[in-house]
Amino acid sequence: MRPGRLIGKAILALAGFLAVFPLLWTALNALKNNVDIITRVPRLVFTPTWANIGYILGRDSVLTGLYNSVVACGSAVLIGIVLGLPAAYAVARYPNRWAGDIQFFVLSLRFLPPVAVAIPLMVIWLQVGLYDTLPALIITYSLLTISVIMWLAIPAFQSVPKDIEEAAFVDGYGAYSVFWRIALPVAARSLAGAVAFSFVLVWNEFLIALMLSSSNAKTLPIVASELSQQGMNVPWGILNASVVLLSLPPLLFLGVLSGFLNSVFRQKKT
Repeated sequence: MRPGRLIGKAILALAGFLAVFPLLWTALNALKNNVDIITRVPRLVFTPTWANIGYILGRDSVLTGLYNSVVACGSAVLIGIVLGLPAAYAVARYPNRWAGDIQFFVLSLRFLPPVAVAIPLMVIWLQVGLYDTLPALIITYSLLTISVIMWLAIPAFQSVPKDIEEAAFVDGYGAYSVFWRIALPVAARSLAGAVAFSFVLVWNEFLIALMLSSSNAKTLPIVASELSQQGMNVPWGILNASVVLLSLPPLLFLGVLSGFLNSVFRQKKT
């Protein structure tokens, strides 16, 4: 093996270890008590305890935050699919002089710092009476999912061979039938990656959820952060258990759709 390839693999292995180690260490700490966690010398051998996880799963605030996160993120992703995919197909298959500007505008929505968006949205939802409600979070998150899904789905639809669609038109299919029966199944792998990426983005969203909720619509990241606001008496085991619970859905989602996620970014790169 060439030295260059060996060094490259060593760097990738180190990068992978640095990415995975915090997750593994957090999972281990979730099974420790506070004494084992705060000791000066980290303990790799310890008596595991399920008290931290049991405490998390037994708290109504955590379960409510989990419910709010699932409903808000799931609904936003569904809206992103329903609205973003047809819009992406229209831009990909019916290009005009505004197509490039549309793609840039959709992408530019992610350039804005969250605080620049959260404060005006908070004022709007307060005025219309939807502050601290799930509908406000769902609508706000939908703006993010639509833009991300549309941006990633455009190259996926562009990669669908036009010959297949033209043959379908010749056979009497309409534009909607070609979209549902031809374009979607052919580009499904890349589109699944776009959906997975949008879900992870809104699931991990913190600042917007913090600004748009006070009690009833708190998401799981907000609830988990509140566990650390106890001064010197931070329940580190419980805090780590909440981080594990927060990380599980996106990790499982990405684990199942990791191949699709690689596909969508390869399409975007080309």
